[in-house]
Amino acid sequence: MNNIEEISATYRRIAENSKSELNKVQQQIYRIGTLRLLLFVGGIAGVIYFRAESWEIPAGIVLITLLPFLLLIKYHNRLFYRKDYLEKKVEINEQELAALDYDTSAFDDGEEFINPAHLYTFDLDVFGPHSLFQYINRTCTRLGKTRLADWMGRHLEDKQKIEKRQEAVKELAPELKFRQRFRILGLLHKGKSADETELKAWAESPAVFRTKKLLRALPIAVTGINVLCIGLVVAGILPATFYGIVWIGFVAAGFSFTGRITKIQAIYGKKLQILSTYAGLLRLMEKHPVQSALLKEIKEEIGGEKRKASHAIHRLSKLMDELDQRNNVFMYIILNGLFFWELRQIMRIEAWKEQHASDLPRWLTALGHMDALNSLATFAYNHPDYTYPAIIERTDTSTGSFRFRATSMGHPLMNRNTCVHNDIDMEKRPFFIIITGANMAGKSTYLRTVGVNYLLACIGTPVCARQMEVRPARLITSLRTSDSLNNNESYFFAELKRLKLIIDKLHAGEELFIILDEILKGTNSMDKQKGSFALIKQFMSLQANGIIATHDLLLGTLIELFPDNIRNCCFEADITDDGLTFSYRMRPGIAQNMNACFLMKKMGIAVAD
Repeated sequence: MNNIEEISATYRRIAENSKSELNKVQQQIYRIGTLRLLLFVGGIAGVIYFRAESWEIPAGIVLITLLPFLLLIKYHNRLFYRKDYLEKKVEINEQELAALDYDTSAFDDGEEFINPAHLYTFDLDVFGPHSLFQYINRTCTRLGKTRLADWMGRHLEDKQKIEKRQEAVKELAPELKFRQRFRILGLLHKGKSADETELKAWAESPAVFRTKKLLRALPIAVTGINVLCIGLVVAGILPATFYGIVWIGFVAAGFSFTGRITKIQAIYGKKLQILSTYAGLLRLMEKHPVQSALLKEIKEEIGGEKRKASHAIHRLSKLMDELDQRNNVFMYIILNGLFFWELRQIMRIEAWKEQHASDLPRWLTALGHMDALNSLATFAYNHPDYTYPAIIERTDTSTGSFRFRATSMGHPLMNRNTCVHNDIDMEKRPFFIIITGANMAGKSTYLRTVGVNYLLACIGTPVCARQMEVRPARLITSLRTSDSLNNNESYFFAELKRLKLIIDKLHAGEELFIILDEILKGTNSMDKQKGSFALIKQFMSLQANGIIATHDLLLGTLIELFPDNIRNCCFEADITDDGLTFSYRMRPGIAQNMNACFLMKKMGIAVAD
């Protein structure tokens, strides 16, 4: 297994090699550009110099210079694509080097998925700047980004599903070349992106032209009449002027469809430009050999070894590109007059929809799954010191069936060199850990560490722990409840709504893993204490599990009522020699030292003795 230094060296080597190759490609581009210019100037100069000679000499010069010139244009375009590819390759490897040092600013943070009412994502900073999503996200398509956000917002609870995803992540993690090529191809798309809903809506939209038999026959009839007329003109039977009138009539008739076709193209044209990118990604998926059950299922969804999806998507992309030729007025008039080309092309696209519309959603889902899995695999690859948790079956719903045990667990977003690791051990239901401690001693960080690692375990990734066992239940938190001016809600009422939601879910029979920070923060101390006692007693009667952090030391006395179902732990602030130190290590028992008055005095705020 690689370590962080070896992984960093790999990214740096790829970046440096790509820079070296990029420099060579840029030099080739310059040389080819210069050669094209020389051929062009030489051809023009030759034609001008020999213009007085017989036509064979200027024609020969044009042929000698034009053919290489056209071939060099094609080669030049390939070099520019290679240049773009290498630039992106350098960029993503430099991004990974920065990410290893906890700079993830280059990655999409999923801010649009922030939802303060969510069961846990808002409290655990799953989305937004400096979030878990930004730390993990390496998706290159809108499809993958949405899928990854969905996985992180709705974690799995089924052992088999979690283990299938773990297996896929384990297989993809060492496939660095495949993952980077996939990401680069997706990022090279420079046009407007389209989400899954928009593409499915297009596929399901009704045909406008192919439903009418007359319209289907028109392009064939117009093409046949044109061929006949041209043949008669060549044979001298039909005057060319008469055919010219017929042809102009066809051009004018073709305009009757232009408005509706333009409307269709305006709605979907730009969004469907991404199809060529999707075709390339699907082709890459089809070629890549897979072993795990989940990856085989994804590959089967896109046609397996037959490569049905990439061929079909590539065909659609080509049809859409050809339709764009109508934007060239000269080509549009010529082709429309000869073949009713515009109508023919839109009906070809409609025929594609008739054949593949039912398959497209499945292909898009598979593509999004692979993109999201690549992100999880990159996370796993970048953290060789993390471990895959053991998932416990949820077959036994009786008391004592819950399990969440981890040793040396740290927060993945905290610097590996300074992060303090702690344990957790819960093996029965109901069971609560009550954590007391001073300000800044580490209670809230510990709660988020537990929540984030629990989430990672339930989405199929390795976790920041030496060892972990978890029997999945629905995660729900209340760490940073906020008031709502828009809904005219107080802070306290918002917290009560959250607690009511938890109680309702427990009454409905849902198995929950609950993480709470300072219960009933928005009321006075006597009410808070009385309400907290009542709430925890209700949790116990409803067979719940969780962790509660509090400044209220009296909550530690609940262990007297539930000696087998509550454990007291604390984070201490040690005051020595007029100084305050924190170990950030969780200790057994109830906290003994509180630091509010000490800190007020240190800041010059008078506190009565």
